[in-house]
Amino acid sequence: MTTSGVGAAAARSEVRELIAQKGHAVDNARAATARLEAAFAAGDLVRTPFLDQALGDLATALDQEDGQRLGGKSAEASRFILRAVDRALDDA
Repeated sequence: MTTSGVGAAAARSEVRELIAQKGHAVDNARAATARLEAAFAAGDLVRTPFLDQALGDLATALDQEDGQRLGGKSAEASRFILRAVDRALDDA
């Protein structure tokens, strides 16, 4: 079920901008996740099963112990998952 309206369009656009921005993939992933969660909470977007799974996978990739730095594998996983999220946004 695709959500329509100004809020949905704005949320999709903002998430895509966060995904595409220059910077570290892990930071971009955290920002995009926060924006998606805000859009779900506001009812601007619908949490699809795919997006729910992708966000769960992203949380696993971003999980770290206190003081631990995330390495290249987390960044690469984040980039891969964010590309999938970008493709799935139109269905949310």
